[in-house]
Amino acid sequence: MIDRRALGRTIGAGTAAASLAGWLGSSPASAAPAGPEASTPVRTKALTSFESLKQVRAGELTIGYAEVGPAKGPVVVLLHGWPYDIHSYVDVAPLLAAEGYRVIVPYLRGYGTTTFRSPKTFRNGQQAVVALDIIALLDALRIEKALLGGFDWGARTADIIAALWPRRCKALVSVTGYLITNREKNRRPLPPAAELAWWYQYYFATERGELGLAHYGHDFAKLIWRDVSPTWHFDDATFDRTAKAFENPDYVSIVIHNYRWRLGLAAGDPRYDGIEAKLAAGPAVAVPTITLDGELDPFTPAGDGSAYRAKFTGPYDHRALDGIGHNVPQEAPEAFARAVLDADRL
Repeated sequence: MIDRRALGRTIGAGTAAASLAGWLGSSPASAAPAGPEASTPVRTKALTSFESLKQVRAGELTIGYAEVGPAKGPVVVLLHGWPYDIHSYVDVAPLLAAEGYRVIVPYLRGYGTTTFRSPKTFRNGQQAVVALDIIALLDALRIEKALLGGFDWGARTADIIAALWPRRCKALVSVTGYLITNREKNRRPLPPAAELAWWYQYYFATERGELGLAHYGHDFAKLIWRDVSPTWHFDDATFDRTAKAFENPDYVSIVIHNYRWRLGLAAGDPRYDGIEAKLAAGPAVAVPTITLDGELDPFTPAGDGSAYRAKFTGPYDHRALDGIGHNVPQEAPEAFARAVLDADRL
């Protein structure tokens, strides 16, 4: 296991354009290949944006996604959260592609170029349906199994797939650990300091909050970015690149429904009641997993991963990232890419 404090210091000194060669050389796992027949990483430069996007019909959506790397490489699917988009992985993707991986980064429902195929479809943001979107994406692209990585909504989605459909998940990288929602448990109050971090969730429970997100969506997202990643000094161009994803016509509906559903203030789709019942039981994740916690992430539970350790029953490692906030893949792309490579070898 990599020493967590040393790891955090190394992350702080790195840049997204750096090669992972140093990481592999210092890792106890460095003797193992990092990807398909690749023992030495290739130096690559970071992207400022994904060069082109693809679209595919998948379930009730047409999903927009970026793809980087060799078409026949082992697949990594990277999932973003709110209020973010695929560009959270714009520095991670080339690092993994240089190791021989086919990297797929989809817009979740309600973001970017992902759209509903029918105007009559319920704009549902509950956790089960977001996970089913990714299963539908894998089916549409004829991908039997992929490594999954995510943070925020993306971590929850990846956790769900790893728990309920493990044959589709080769390994997992999950920021903030086990995020599967239990709505009954969500009814219980948290200590006031913990509740403070979720202030926007309660704002979204009101009509005023829904109107506020619709009217001030960009300002809202920028405030969240600064609040949950206090040492990440992003520029306007970086934010504006992502903010375009919030112009999706279903963005507000999906975000509002997601947070209201979590608190039991909005109903989900009855078709998914059986899946939600399984998720409410807190299913364990048995696939190889690495969990990541940002030291400055207000949503990181105390205890160095111990709060959720029992939920991961397969090969496992946990890494705490010093000086890093909520958006781990964009704040610490080398650490996130390193975790994907190592999870593939657990």
